[in-house]
Amino acid sequence: MTEIRHIVFDIGKVLIHYDPDLPFSRLIPDAAERKWFFDNVCTSAWNIEQDRGRTWEEAEAQLIAEHPDHAENIRNFRRYWHEMVPHAYDDSVAIMVGLIESGHDVTMLTNFAADTFAEARQRFEFLDRPRGVTVSGEIGLIKPDQAIYDHHIASFGLEPAATLFIDDSQKNVDGAKAAGWQAVLFTEAKALKADLERLRIAA
Repeated sequence: MTEIRHIVFDIGKVLIHYDPDLPFSRLIPDAAERKWFFDNVCTSAWNIEQDRGRTWEEAEAQLIAEHPDHAENIRNFRRYWHEMVPHAYDDSVAIMVGLIESGHDVTMLTNFAADTFAEARQRFEFLDRPRGVTVSGEIGLIKPDQAIYDHHIASFGLEPAATLFIDDSQKNVDGAKAAGWQAVLFTEAKALKADLERLRIAA
């Protein structure tokens, strides 16, 4: 196995908490009704297109045309986005910062809408600590498509086989491996620390 010289972090659910239920448990108190809304209106498939670069204005207009009775809550998805990301995972952030400070080459690769990422960057200063970031919404590509991994490699001058990717989604981990990277599934900071030790990466 090639020695790891580059470490790439995902952001959502690895460094920053994300949960749309946080504002919507207030906006749609009934759990069954809320589940229906996420399953049929503001779905994951709808939201990922903003990560691919579609504007919120376009996204909202399309859904409101299909579900006019839910117009207010469709708009609330972006309006209350800041409540969906209430805090960072301090233990994960500490691992990333420790890797940077001990001289490792660290970058980030994330599925994130361009405008909400700009907002996150203002709130979470540690997002400026790595050497750089590939944001899906800024380039019109999303994980797990191989093109985004190849784009990241080219942008930062990485060697795929010497690159370790850390992501909370198995399909994104699999996508990185298919692109020739090494990758681990993130579940918690303690497990990540054990993975890094197993791979002989010292923070």
